[in-house]
This record gives sequence, C-alpha cells and structure tokens, in this order.
Amino acid sequence: MIKYLYLTISSIIIVYFLIILFVYFYQRNLLYHPSENNSLNDKISFNYKEIFIETDENIELKSWFIEKDLEKFKTVLFFHGNAGNLFNRVYKLNELNKLDLNILLISWRGFSGNKGKPTEKNLYHDAEEIVKWLNSRGVNNKNIILYGESLGTGVATELGKSNIFGGIILESPFTSIAKAAKIYYPYLPINLLLKDRYDSIDKIQSITLPILIMHGKKDNIVPQKMGLELFEKANEPKFNYFPENDDHMMEYNDELLNNIKLFINKI
Repeated sequence: MIKYLYLTISSIIIVYFLIILFVYFYQRNLLYHPSENNSLNDKISFNYKEIFIETDENIELKSWFIEKDLEKFKTVLFFHGNAGNLFNRVYKLNELNKLDLNILLISWRGFSGNKGKPTEKNLYHDAEEIVKWLNSRGVNNKNIILYGESLGTGVATELGKSNIFGGIILESPFTSIAKAAKIYYPYLPINLLLKDRYDSIDKIQSITLPILIMHGKKDNIVPQKMGLELFEKANEPKFNYFPENDDHMMEYNDELLNNIKLFINKI
C-alpha cells in the first residue's frame, strides 16, 4: 500500500515538474499568437497607406497609416494585442476614422509577416522606434496619443511613464501578466517562471498624462476588475468607460466613440 502511494505521489510530482518545464520553455508561444485570425471580414472604409517602418535592428514593421493632417490633428499610435494581424482591427479603424485624428496602427515583430520574435523587451523597442519615425515626420510627442489594446496596454503603459505624450488610452487592460496568468494557471509558480511581465500596475502611478481606461464587464479573458484596479491607482486627469455588456474585444459603437472623442477634446 505504501509502495503504491509512494509511486502515485512520485508520478504526480514528475508530471507537475514536466508541466512547469513545458510552461517555462514554451510560455511565449502561450502568450503571443500572431497566426490567430479573428477577422470578421469587415470591409475597409478608410483611406490608408501600407508602410514598412524599419527599426535600428533592420526589422521592418508592417503598419497602416491614416494620415489626414499631422499639424492640425493629433495622432493615435495604436498598439494591438497578442493575437492576429492588422486586418483584425479593421472594424476599430472604421470607427476611429470618423474622428479628426491621424492613426498609425503598427504590427509587432513576428506579427503580420514581420521578421523577429515578440518579447516584452522587443515590443517596447518596436514602439520606441515607431515614435522616432513619427518624430521624423514632424509629429511632436505632445500630439501623440498612445492607444493600447489588451497586450498593447502593457506597451502603452511602459512608454507612458516618460510623460512626454499627449495622452494614453487603455482598452481591456491587465494589471500584470503574472496576475493574468494566475487566473489560468493557479497551480503554477508563475512569478518564478515568467520571462515577460508587463507590470502595468507598478507603473501606472508614474504616469501623469491624461488617461482613459475602457473595459467591458463581460470580458472573460482579462477580468474588468483589472481595468478598475488600474483606474483606481491612476493619477488625475483620468477618465473611464466601463460598459455592462462588452467583452474583451469591445464594441466600437457610438457610445465608445463618443467617450474617446470627449477624452481627446479635453487634452
């Protein structure tokens, strides 16, 4: 009896450590999903230029640029989430294009056919290189609004710490990858395993820019309580939009668009 109990416990321990090893070595495959396609086949209703912005590491980042008037209007720098490609954001751009804004939607390295591998450090660097590119086009940082969607909120928060931009919008944000991962893997020592952390909750109080946080109550991927926690810790001036019926990929309806418009008009 004791022998069988010992074998059972030993087997459980071995399986547990195998799971830990798998998660450690393949965690970036679990975090980044460039090949996932959630496209709704939306028809593009905006004029844009497809451009390839080269970084100082000779990586070209495929991007869509809706350029209306770089001097007259602010420029939204859109950081997408951890899955899909540029086409997955067509429905958002169709609505954002209704506002008096320039919009630059970038795709990360490893996404949309771009070379390179996505990591926390690499995504931060990609974002910084894109800002430099906008600067080279005559766009002042104060006229740039950082817009992060899901994983992109971690990048927007990191850049926002510099407090040199016009404002920051976070859509469906998480407090940190560690806390988000704990929801899915409560039995694993996440803090010891993580390579990419995106600790937005530890950075939010360093940001003094005007900030808008949007998060749907029915988000079953990143719980709305994370957006609420970030909003609570954020500095003024801060604004929020917490609809009752939106899930992780929020509805780009008139109400959401009006909240973005009001935010932009106040900064």
